[in-house]
Amino acid sequence: MNNIFKPDYKNFQGVRPINIYVLRVYFALMFFLMGFTAWKEILSHAGKWNSIEAVTWSVWVAYASISFIGIYNTLKMLPIAVFMVFYKSIWLIVIAYPLWVSNTLKSSEPEELANIFIWALIVIPFIPWKYFFNNFILPTKK
Repeated sequence: MNNIFKPDYKNFQGVRPINIYVLRVYFALMFFLMGFTAWKEILSHAGKWNSIEAVTWSVWVAYASISFIGIYNTLKMLPIAVFMVFYKSIWLIVIAYPLWVSNTLKSSEPEELANIFIWALIVIPFIPWKYFFNNFILPTKK
């Protein structure tokens, strides 16, 4: 049990297994929960789409579907996890926070998304940031 908090160089390129397991749960939740909701909306939508709303649902279907890969190939899918955390954090800061401060978030249209997006913040400490920067931002030449 103690080994889940120690870097695992054999299986996870020096990333702690706890990080991998939490990220796998995150990817699984995205795949199953968001995937179900997004695919249901796309497949059952009748009528005329608002183009921005259509793009939003299409993006959510795409990343929810791609999240399946993150369940078993977690480190290669870190950019998707970072993308999800980043855009949700931006939305929370730019949209939800001002509404919350002005005491108008409750019972507003953005409240449901705020309640969903706030959970993305939990995964931030579990993203292996050193691994992410070394492999995706500033990769060393071999």
